[in-house]
Amino acid sequence: MIFLYGFALLAGIATAIEPGQNAGLAKSLARPLLAGVVSLVVSILTIGAAMLVTGQYGVPGMDRLAQVPWWAWLGGLMSAGLTMAQLYISKRIGAATFLGLIVTAGVVTSILLDHFGLVGFKVHEAGLWRILGGALMIGGVALVARF
Repeated sequence: MIFLYGFALLAGIATAIEPGQNAGLAKSLARPLLAGVVSLVVSILTIGAAMLVTGQYGVPGMDRLAQVPWWAWLGGLMSAGLTMAQLYISKRIGAATFLGLIVTAGVVTSILLDHFGLVGFKVHEAGLWRILGGALMIGGVALVARF
């Protein structure tokens, strides 16, 4: 379990660094959308390599594909949207504000997803402390953005 938390922490660090990298790539190429394509191709190749290393490759059958909920197919669309936000917004508003907004929006959204059991999450009621935590994050990111 400690490995999972460590991996999540590394992912958080990468989340803070990635917008600057993508924006830098966009500036160097002078084509932000091309930079987005390059970033996503590198992602695909990295995940493909992980599939080969772990032996988790192969295409599922049509019966399994037919069971996938409609909303589960939108993950790639969300990744593309996040990449475009990194390319166009992160350098303009700064790393702390950009990441603060993303993380805060993610936490507040996840509280709602948990509360209503949406997109496959188990129901976890949004009690007073969770709501207060989300509100404190909103206040915190407002301070980061202001100062």
